[in-house]
Amino acid sequence: QVQLVESGGGLVQAGGSLRLSCAASGRAFSSYAMGWFRQAPGKEREFVAAISWGGGSTYYADSVKGRFTISRDNAKNTVYLQMNSLKPEDTAVYYCGADRRRTYRDFREYDYWGQGTQVTVSS
Repeated sequence: QVQLVESGGGLVQAGGSLRLSCAASGRAFSSYAMGWFRQAPGKEREFVAAISWGGGSTYYADSVKGRFTISRDNAKNTVYLQMNSLKPEDTAVYYCGADRRRTYRDFREYDYWGQGTQVTVSS
């Protein structure tokens, strides 16, 4: 069992930055790939970024590539999402998830989810 708690969301102007954190508790955090997804009202949850269990491989949606950076600190059981050059279309609830099967991009394959944190980007 893995419990996930996101933090760091908020309201920011277009062009600004935010850093999201996802703190994990429970066993074997370092054995899970971790991902960030987002969901806007009326839309399906969409992939944002993912990172392998050791942090050596990262994956990004085309819409955030070059602006967002995912990282993890296994000693702190935490995964981060640094978001720069934010745009109004980045507005959504952001969720972190733990992926034992390491599929990375498919939210249906994730095993555990946090409660989400709201990110709102004003124009």
